[in-house]
Amino acid sequence: MTIGILREPQEDRRVVMLPEIVGQLVKMNVQVKVESGAGNGAMISDDEYKTAGASITTKEDVLTSTNLVTRINAVSNEDISRMPEGTVLLNVFQPLFNKEIVMELLNKNVTSFSMDMIPRTTRAQAMDILSSQATAAGYKAVLVAATNLPKFFPMFMTAAGSIVPAKVLIIGAGVAGLQAIATAKRLGGVVEVFDTRAAVKEEVKSLGAKFIEVEGAADSSAAGGYAVEQSKEFLDRQKQKIHESASKSDVIITTAQIPGRKAPVLITTQTIECMKAGSVIVDLAASTGGNCELTKSNETIIHKGVTIIGNSYLPSTIPADSSKMFGKNVLNFLKLIINKEGNLNLNFEDDIVKGSCITHNKEIIHTKVKESQLVVSN
Repeated sequence: MTIGILREPQEDRRVVMLPEIVGQLVKMNVQVKVESGAGNGAMISDDEYKTAGASITTKEDVLTSTNLVTRINAVSNEDISRMPEGTVLLNVFQPLFNKEIVMELLNKNVTSFSMDMIPRTTRAQAMDILSSQATAAGYKAVLVAATNLPKFFPMFMTAAGSIVPAKVLIIGAGVAGLQAIATAKRLGGVVEVFDTRAAVKEEVKSLGAKFIEVEGAADSSAAGGYAVEQSKEFLDRQKQKIHESASKSDVIITTAQIPGRKAPVLITTQTIECMKAGSVIVDLAASTGGNCELTKSNETIIHKGVTIIGNSYLPSTIPADSSKMFGKNVLNFLKLIINKEGNLNLNFEDDIVKGSCITHNKEIIHTKVKESQLVVSN
């Protein structure tokens, strides 16, 4: 079989696979075609892909002459329409939000897998692109905040007087949140953390941060590491606690998202207007609406002296390591659907294969995606 690697859109400097991953695919008896310039953003030349055993070609050739097409960002409906029926497409579709693309995949009879829908189980950890890219996002969010903050992060004792450390509030202690905690602590910040999951309390404390509890949270143990919807009473208590901490904070990093739904608004305009001038908010939930009421995806705004950064491409700002992690996740998934002879072998008895498949044979396979499409059609 032949796998085709497409170039990412201009705003994303990552590439779905580095040459080291391509080399491993070649050893698995797989041919690889790479769109010319696909690795440029990650400082990888076409020659490096050639050395790994790939052939360099055009976008049109990748779309029309390969068995499996892959890149990080979802391809356009126009590109899907150019693929032969039966092509396998591996992307991050966010299919619960991007319902139109699901219909295009159905109409074209493309077999599609969405890496963001891989079940978050122990066996699937090595394929979990959400965790690998959240690691990059959480790390870089703190560095971006520090760059925009008009003061030092650590405490300094100098002949010119003492400098107090930055106060950092992190909302959500998933993979991104935990990486943000660790990075903020390394930079010398004083860190407080909110999370509705009491189970993360010890992990937060082990990183040297203060865990702020809000009583009455709904159980999230079966949510695969995500937040779950909470009662109005809990949300009111949470907003009050967040308001109190936010008004004293220099930096806020928000990471809370709920699969298939708009991100919960946790930082209101009223709270922002009580924050100190010069404070910085980095909203990692910007692509799904944002945890901050004023967040605009892929934009930076200033409201009454508070900088609000809604950068949905933070992993792209560390393209080498983000691409390395993403590619390893993809390789581990491909090993489930490629046999020893290098041919495609889709085993829908495998929970990871079935759990990440969106469309196949003009059917929607993923249960949640099917349900969301039925809601739209009704």
